[in-house]
Amino acid sequence: MTEERKSEAAEVSASAEAAQAHTPLLQVNHLKKYFPIKKSFKKENNVYLKAVDDISFQVDRGKTVGIVGESGCGKTTMGRTVLRLYDVTDGEILFEGKDIAHLKGEALRKVRPNFQMIFQDPYASLSPRLTVGELIGEAVRVHKIVPPSEYKDYIIDVMKKCGLQTHYYERYPHEFSGGQRQRICIAKALALKPKLVICDEPVSALDVSIQAQVINLFKDLQERDNLAYIFISHDLSVVEHISDEVGVMYLGSMVEYGNKEDLFENPMHPYTQALFSAVPVPDPDYKMNRVILQGDIPSPANPPVGCKFHTRCNRCMDICKEVTPVYKDYGNGHCVACHLYPQD
Repeated sequence: MTEERKSEAAEVSASAEAAQAHTPLLQVNHLKKYFPIKKSFKKENNVYLKAVDDISFQVDRGKTVGIVGESGCGKTTMGRTVLRLYDVTDGEILFEGKDIAHLKGEALRKVRPNFQMIFQDPYASLSPRLTVGELIGEAVRVHKIVPPSEYKDYIIDVMKKCGLQTHYYERYPHEFSGGQRQRICIAKALALKPKLVICDEPVSALDVSIQAQVINLFKDLQERDNLAYIFISHDLSVVEHISDEVGVMYLGSMVEYGNKEDLFENPMHPYTQALFSAVPVPDPDYKMNRVILQGDIPSPANPPVGCKFHTRCNRCMDICKEVTPVYKDYGNGHCVACHLYPQD
């Protein structure tokens, strides 16, 4: 009887592990983040800046989702909201099947080590008063990742994995170059053994040769630790190199999302086509078919009626000015919100 119970327990455990493997690590459903800019006695008269407006996507274990778009489109705000640095206005953030969108206090603190962020400016995110060892180990102590007796050895091991020499342990951030500082930020995030890392333009301020080193480091760490990334960037060549799936944001909304190969070979949305046409080609004889967008991005506090992109689109139709397009899957997970394609 005991053997039978052990067998049943093993089967239940195996099925639970299999179910977890098929569950996305992160699933974002209809996420919204509005910032109040004008309040009134009547709630319906309040004015909000719609920084993130109804976004949905998912990230699987060991995979990378790239997020691209113009400055001000809401990429960073989306990343910070997913990380719960901002409160959620509406929607779900399912991390390993559990909704963390409205967790607070101790419940949120317990799950925080599972997801970390690497910020755009490495120097601004490092305290000048702490040594490298203290910077990387501060959160390790708070969350009790390792016993105190193993603390220093653990920090040095993390530093080695991120390409930092051990004698950097007692040095301060101002003594390092931009690439080394970014490696410190990576080590600081990875010291908590996260499952998801949100990278907010982590290589945009670095030289091209250093960018390649840092991106290769990201990929090596992902293969070894099965990390998942949300990689926010302006650089489409970097996104193409590191991502498995790519989402294109415009004015707080996702206008196109899909597999990297599908998106780069067949961009469907006019905004995505305009973005991709701006990527330089290293061939002096190749003639670029550049799509020039007219005008400026509208205010997210007062977005256009209908399709948000219609004020700048060279293929705009009358329906675009009145009806919001459906965000729809047109095959193989390639989703687009555009009236140029069937809306049924």
